[in-house]
Amino acid sequence: MAESIGARFERLVSIMRALRAPDGCPWDREQTHASLRRFVLEETYEVIEAIDGGDPSALCEELGDYLFEAVFLAQLSDEAGDFDIGDAIQTVCDKLVRRHPHVFARDSQPGDAPLSAGQVVERWDALKAKERADSGRPDQLPPGALGRVPTALPALLRAHQVGSRAASTGFDWPKAADVLEKIDEEVAELRAELEAGLGGDGARVEEEMGDLLFAIANLSRKLGVEPESALRRATSKFTDRFERMERTIQARGHSLADTPLAELESEWQRAKLSPRSHTRKGSDPGLTRV
Repeated sequence: MAESIGARFERLVSIMRALRAPDGCPWDREQTHASLRRFVLEETYEVIEAIDGGDPSALCEELGDYLFEAVFLAQLSDEAGDFDIGDAIQTVCDKLVRRHPHVFARDSQPGDAPLSAGQVVERWDALKAKERADSGRPDQLPPGALGRVPTALPALLRAHQVGSRAASTGFDWPKAADVLEKIDEEVAELRAELEAGLGGDGARVEEEMGDLLFAIANLSRKLGVEPESALRRATSKFTDRFERMERTIQARGHSLADTPLAELESEWQRAKLSPRSHTRKGSDPGLTRV
């Protein structure tokens, strides 16, 4: 008979304790919360890669690795006398029940219209703010609507989150077309900096480039597109086509560096027509533009 989920989880926790025991693994015993940060990040991106790859077996394995990092961090906290993995599980269970009264408390009245996904998010934010106020923690947190967006997020994702938080206060463009106009404005400002001199002023170019990227992140938000995922897919598409082009040229006994740009462009267009690289017509105008 297969072990229950609880028994399997207990086994993982027991393995973690054994690894951290005095006679356990020297490497595991040396780790700290700070040293595990990189592994938490790596496992997070490997989970995302498995999701994007659509491979259930890979996702199963990566989720196991991801779960192990959570158990590892909790074990260190347990040893410090702060909390254990059971406390973390209890905390998230209580939070989920508390922030989903429409599911668990059934506080709606007969005949009430079901909540939309957007209304659920609004209620979640309101309940979260109330919890902070009730706990007496607000003064310990960064002030304002944007204070809770983690600075450690990847820059593109953080820009998306900051825009979403600002929009929740009503500070937003009315429609996506307005953001496109803002992007045109930022492109014009960047072009002006570049045309002002040979490459322009480095600091100003960086600033204008940042403004442009921030505007693009907001357009992504307005269109309902998660920018990190969109950029990962675009980068993978470019990588696939570039490698096809590279293999073709190398098969002729040449290198990319020795191949004229016109020939590279021609091979790039051929790579675009291959089945694995096929995209909607007009979505990729050329080699130097993804």
